Amino acid sequence: MKIYLDNSATTNLNPKVLKEMQKYFLEEYGNPSSQHKLGEKAQEAITKARESIAKELNCKPQEIYFTSGATESNNLALQGLAKANPSKRKIIISSIEHPSIAETCSFLETNGYKIIRIPVDNQGHIRLDILKKELTQDTLLVSIMHVNNLFGTIQDIEKIGDLCLENNILFHTDAAQSLAKLDIDVQKSDITMLSASAHKINGPKGIGLLYIKEGTKIQPLFYGGGQEKGLRSGTENVPGIIGFAKSLELQKKVNKKKIETLRDKLMDQLIKLGGKINGSLQNRIYNNVHVSFPLVDSSVLVQYLSNKGIYVSSGSACESKKEKEELALKALGLNNLETKSSIRITLNEEITEKDISNVVKEIQKAINKLKI
Repeated sequence: MKIYLDNSATTNLNPKVLKEMQKYFLEEYGNPSSQHKLGEKAQEAITKARESIAKELNCKPQEIYFTSGATESNNLALQGLAKANPSKRKIIISSIEHPSIAETCSFLETNGYKIIRIPVDNQGHIRLDILKKELTQDTLLVSIMHVNNLFGTIQDIEKIGDLCLENNILFHTDAAQSLAKLDIDVQKSDITMLSASAHKINGPKGIGLLYIKEGTKIQPLFYGGGQEKGLRSGTENVPGIIGFAKSLELQKKVNKKKIETLRDKLMDQLIKLGGKINGSLQNRIYNNVHVSFPLVDSSVLVQYLSNKGIYVSSGSACESKKEKEELALKALGLNNLETKSSIRITLNEEITEKDISNVVKEIQKAINKLKI
């Protein structure tokens, strides 16, 4: 038995994506900066992919910059903006941001920036009333993730974007968990910058994007050949870019309702086993379950399930990152026991009702066996 339920961490590569990429590994492998025909073909492929991705976000192709992933995009968004706009030194984030935002802000804090961390309610929604009060003239940026990577709560980025626009403040969102899963219109939501990765949507690892609204003052983090209009130097990852565009196209066709129905059945059954669902029950991404089982150590539960061929997450294996994740869960209102007994289950389109039944049975066995 193999049931993969860690799709917020990464996803399997769609065979159709691999097929699309292979041509650019084996045949059209030219450097896009080269002036011969192989280079021209690679550049044409990048242009086509950029146009396709831009269409999904409702932005201009020239506003899409390719990176190695959402972590790099988040760093470029925050640090690049800070370098280009030194007069404003206040940045607002939420208390539940991904470490690539939280840690970057901690670094900026040591360099004299004022970082405001907006709390969330017990459902994981950002406190908009507190955000409003913090939108002052010295604010450079608001960075709020679209969907939380742990417990799946969806933020109202359209409302946040409106608030930022009203106060003439730039707005960045980490959309690593929402790209192609939720509708995103950067114009409608008044988004200045947006980060995402391909490997969260059955695309390849090592490729991401940063949308930057035209006219935004931003500087690169490193220098070299001047690729991506001088903002992100380095030979472009052509197969990755092609794979990103294809995975985005295919993700839009996923039967999200089917996954959500199975997710709801799983949540209902886990509650019957004594589990406590964390995050919003209604306003959450369709494939996420974050659940605490009091008196069961989550890391032991994860290993037990892994030995049965069921793969879920209890948070990072890295202690420093685990501490950051626990802070996000405590910001949600979880106590120490709930935090250390919680697991994240994230479904994909391959999951069946039989899989759900098997998972519930094994979790029930584990609870009976592992209770402290």
